[in-house]
Amino acid sequence: MPVRVVLADDEPLMRAGLRTVLEAGGAVEVVGQAEDGAAMLAAVDAHRPDVVLVDVQMPRVGGLEALRVLCARPDAPPAAVLTTFDLDDYVAEALRLGVQGFLLKDAEPDTLVRAVLDLAAGGAVLDPRITARLLPRLAAGSARPGPSRLADLTPREMQVLRGLAAGDSNAAIGERLGLAEATVKKYVSALLVKLGAENRVQAALLAQGWGLS
Repeated sequence: MPVRVVLADDEPLMRAGLRTVLEAGGAVEVVGQAEDGAAMLAAVDAHRPDVVLVDVQMPRVGGLEALRVLCARPDAPPAAVLTTFDLDDYVAEALRLGVQGFLLKDAEPDTLVRAVLDLAAGGAVLDPRITARLLPRLAAGSARPGPSRLADLTPREMQVLRGLAAGDSNAAIGERLGLAEATVKKYVSALLVKLGAENRVQAALLAQGWGLS
């Protein structure tokens, strides 16, 4: 079965182009489209997608406002933000909300499709160009620099952190390391505390910035 996606962007041509790219290989199906955040939430309710792709700048109900509602739901599908280089503040806020992915609109078609598949599998998607811009914001909130925090990690925690940096899901990390998925989840929880990260995406961003990917 293809991964089912709801796509939210206020520009019809952008939606059409993204849909063409996503559906080209048959692994992804765009089941709903929305021109603003309210329509996105309605489409999610109607179609129960596997993944949601959201532009942050939309009229009426913006992407961040809609994501604040969506990410608060216990059964929310993984969501990724579609953004451009000049929207760092929006991306930083989306990160705090718990969004699992950050994609630039000029990403290569194969990269976009792979990102959607990874999100559906429980992974995180982080464009390296966004990582480079966001890392200073995250690092500034800590009293200790990255290498000092890494020194607190056990060898196994470092292995799990490298998996997070690569955008892998808990299941994929567990398969590679020979661990149960529940065990990986415990390691991730411990990593968040030690790194001072609010969620796995923040931890992955920090790890990428420290060259662990």
